[in-house]
Amino acid sequence: MVSEAASTGRFPGRMAVVNGPQHKTWLNVFLVIVVAHWAEHVAQAVQIYALGWPAAEARGVLGRPFPWLVTSEWMHYGYALLMLVGLILLRKGFTGRSRTWWNISLGIQVWHHLEHLLLLLQALTGNHLLGRPVPTSILQLAFPRVELHLFYNAVVFVPMVVAMVLHRRPRESERAAMSCNCAVRA
Repeated sequence: MVSEAASTGRFPGRMAVVNGPQHKTWLNVFLVIVVAHWAEHVAQAVQIYALGWPAAEARGVLGRPFPWLVTSEWMHYGYALLMLVGLILLRKGFTGRSRTWWNISLGIQVWHHLEHLLLLLQALTGNHLLGRPVPTSILQLAFPRVELHLFYNAVVFVPMVVAMVLHRRPRESERAAMSCNCAVRA
């Protein structure tokens, strides 16, 4: 059953659609997008570490037929922005413990987004961080790009999944505050 918050319009406009009765659907759509992106990073890591391909040749699944996907800072920035927007838009649907975990994921994604913004700005201007030959993020100064982005995606994904699990199995006090029907029936 959908709570009174959804039926009384506590979430104005589109937020009610995303965080009310359709919250579960939007969460699932978001999760499919995130898992697909995550799979690309895992495929790239397998290509490098299990298959022994050079990093320049390891382009994931979609990057093999479409190599520009791997080298396009616009595409990487667009995904980072999509993640940020998704985490922000879906946030109001979470309560209690699940909101805390969602906020952790959101906070990490804010930093990840800023790193991609820095990369995009360098690609657009040709002015690379510390005179490097290619666009370089701040943490990329200490860690290789492939491993860093695998790490970033993991540390955003794990608290997001914890939030989703807690959201589907809320405590009674959390269930009472929910505006969606995502919770598993008691």
